[in-house]
Amino acid sequence: MSTSPSPAPSTTLLLARHGQTVWHAENRYAGTSDVALTEIGRRQAEALGEWVARHPVDAVWTSTVPRAIETAEPACRALGLAAHREHELRECHYGVMEGRTLGEFAAEKPELAEAFRADPVANPFPDAEDPRAVAARGSDALRRIAREHEGERVLVVAHNTLLRLVLCELLGIPLRDYRRVFPQLRNAAVSEVRISGKDTALISLNLPCS
Repeated sequence: MSTSPSPAPSTTLLLARHGQTVWHAENRYAGTSDVALTEIGRRQAEALGEWVARHPVDAVWTSTVPRAIETAEPACRALGLAAHREHELRECHYGVMEGRTLGEFAAEKPELAEAFRADPVANPFPDAEDPRAVAARGSDALRRIAREHEGERVLVVAHNTLLRLVLCELLGIPLRDYRRVFPQLRNAAVSEVRISGKDTALISLNLPCS
């Protein structure tokens, strides 16, 4: 009598966008630029730390962008953990849009702005990183983290566009729809996914921490 192989233990990843920054408060694109958290952003980071203290994790990972590292610090203090840093979790570089709003861009280049709105993957901003490359590197990084922490709970602090593209990649949603399906990941809110082998399940989205 043959028996089916046991399924691989799932890893729970708690995905959090960093706290609010000066540029995000003004709805400006902040990709790989080093932009400081606002006072609101620092309070959001503290709230995330308090939430993690009530819902402990086994490990904390962040991107290498300072605003993500700073957002994770209260959680690390609460649990006595040192954060792992993963460069592949950095935000998409937005090219000419770094530090600008979409409205400002549309006033100068209305055709390009409209093309971006229609399909942000086929028509990224000039000089921006290819969103397909962002989705690939980010999803590969999360799968590596899941394998390293098989059966555990992991907090991952990263970025709005990267995480939305990665969610589409992992869940089989067309990348071009990332802005429509996931309009926004709120600052320091938690979205829970479970990864088991090649399978990913979305458990919750934008769970507030305060």
